[in-house]
Amino acid sequence: MNLIPTILCGGSGSRLWPESREMHPKPFIRFGDGESLLQKAILRGATLPHVKNLMIGTNRELLFKIEDEIKDLDQIQQSITFILEPCGRNTAAAIASASLQTMQTYGKEAVLLVLPADHIIKDQVSFAEAVKTAAELAEKGNLVTFGIKPDSPEIGYGYIEGETDASLCTSSGIGLRVTRFVEKPTLAKAQEYLESGRFFWNSGMFCFTAGTMLEQMEQHCPEIVTTSRECLERSAHSQARGFTKIELDDDSFNCVPEDSIDFAVMEKSDNMVVVPCEIGWSDIGSWSEFGDLTLPDTNSNRIEGEAIVKNSKNCYVKSNGNVVAAVGVENLIIVDTADALLVADKGSSQEVKKVFEDLKRKGHDAYKFHRTISRPWGTYTVLDEGKLFKVKRIEVKPGAMLSLQKHHHRCEHWVIVQGTAKVINGDRELILKRNESTYIQTEDQHRLENIGKDLLVLVEVQVGNYLGEDDIVRLQDVYGRVS
Repeated sequence: MNLIPTILCGGSGSRLWPESREMHPKPFIRFGDGESLLQKAILRGATLPHVKNLMIGTNRELLFKIEDEIKDLDQIQQSITFILEPCGRNTAAAIASASLQTMQTYGKEAVLLVLPADHIIKDQVSFAEAVKTAAELAEKGNLVTFGIKPDSPEIGYGYIEGETDASLCTSSGIGLRVTRFVEKPTLAKAQEYLESGRFFWNSGMFCFTAGTMLEQMEQHCPEIVTTSRECLERSAHSQARGFTKIELDDDSFNCVPEDSIDFAVMEKSDNMVVVPCEIGWSDIGSWSEFGDLTLPDTNSNRIEGEAIVKNSKNCYVKSNGNVVAAVGVENLIIVDTADALLVADKGSSQEVKKVFEDLKRKGHDAYKFHRTISRPWGTYTVLDEGKLFKVKRIEVKPGAMLSLQKHHHRCEHWVIVQGTAKVINGDRELILKRNESTYIQTEDQHRLENIGKDLLVLVEVQVGNYLGEDDIVRLQDVYGRVS
């Protein structure tokens, strides 16, 4: 069997704002053990038996962040294929592209295991057993989903009803024939489903052969698979050691109909199978669920970071640097970041997405970026800004360089704090070290490169009538950001 874990890394994670932003979505949130949700998902797939290849579907703007996440994982030995989308078209388009690429590379019998990048699974042993059962059922021509045995009448999840079918017994476990999918129910219905024993939470994880999925898509959503095939044929392919990158063509990808795999295929198919499992699963759909992953104190308060909590009960407090104090409060969620603070009642944790939506509608940067923003070459942090000035801390990874660029509306002053920089400033080439600087005039072309072995750190002071990030004219770029 050729099993290919296929990790879908997208979405905005709006219900986990302000930690999650559009350009730093939920999969990149880190836990106390230092691992992000994405890293946990990659390891989850890579540590399954006999896995030689991984596939990751994501927005192309997130590629460099994902590459950095993978570099921190010494355990990953498999080759990885990236399918890079220019924009989000939902899960049906992502799975169509992955299935087409898999069939072209490995054949129609190859088994895809689709895993969202933002879930938690605590029991890897039970998960591996469920995957083995699902893969055996997939090889028999079934579309398989993983059903989580409910332990409460949860109204935030979709449900799957299954019934016994003797033909779905395998050497490692059993599956149930899916009789129907149910959208998020009322509390009374959820309680009824719990008591019946026939219903399972829809985990959003799937297993199928490439050939079976494409046959089902041809039957139920032919336009999605046809346009995805045309897009893949027009897309740029590149290879490096251990990596394959497929950059989906912008124009043709925009022609792929937008739909979820559940609506496009799963709810219409006659050969759906659910594998019941108890694997310690959570999709962490709110701060309330996220907080439950932290051990409580004697007053049921759950604290991450530097916080002082007095005379308070059942609160979740997460601080990313600032000291947070909570006095005489109950049932609150408090999440503090460098540029935004969330205070919410635990019973309203699902409403956080409305704050995200309001910020996006107003065009406020806090829906999209953190104060520290990642780039392919490193990061920059806005330290201070006013009407005519902006101050940044810039960190450049060893061997990395910014684009050769110029600005129409601002000049810049660079002061090296740490490391060694090679600088192009107009017609000059400079080598600058700690406490050395250079001044860049408006319209002068310039570039910054870290030629040392350590992180390059500098302070940049911008002065001008307009200081927006769109006042960058790129002339050359090693990261493909120049046409």
